[in-house]
Amino acid sequence: MESGNVQIYYGDGRGKSTAALGYALQAASAGKNVFVIQFLKGRMAAESAFLQRLEPEIKVFHFEKTDERYEQLSEQEKTEENRNLRNGVSFARKVLLNDECSLLVLDELLGVIDNGVVTREDMEALFQAKAEETEIVVTGRTLPEYMRAMADEVYRIQPEKS
Repeated sequence: MESGNVQIYYGDGRGKSTAALGYALQAASAGKNVFVIQFLKGRMAAESAFLQRLEPEIKVFHFEKTDERYEQLSEQEKTEENRNLRNGVSFARKVLLNDECSLLVLDELLGVIDNGVVTREDMEALFQAKAEETEIVVTGRTLPEYMRAMADEVYRIQPEKS
């Protein structure tokens, strides 16, 4: 694992979160302290329960309060969830500022950006909080060009046959 790398997995294909979690498992097995913050997943009770069993090696956090997927929420519910999602981004920045982990996975953070919940300035502040040796993995469907510039590695995941 490269020290201080920022990786982005994006695209319409399946497997972005799986690749990020696989990387997290690899880091944890190497003795690294790993945090995973999941966004826009709903609370996904079965998956969350499984991921919680990986603690203390991998700490998993969700800031959404609803069981519904973001796209299914009313505008009023989205307003509430946006506050929760921004809290998740603020928590990620705090984790980085306090150098609490070796690897931070921000699962579906690109969707938070795509939905206008956080801005380019928010992302710049987040990445500026990163210690030089801390790794970050970001996933999502749509990659803003400014995020490409912030990354060391970018992987586009797309289906060849479906």
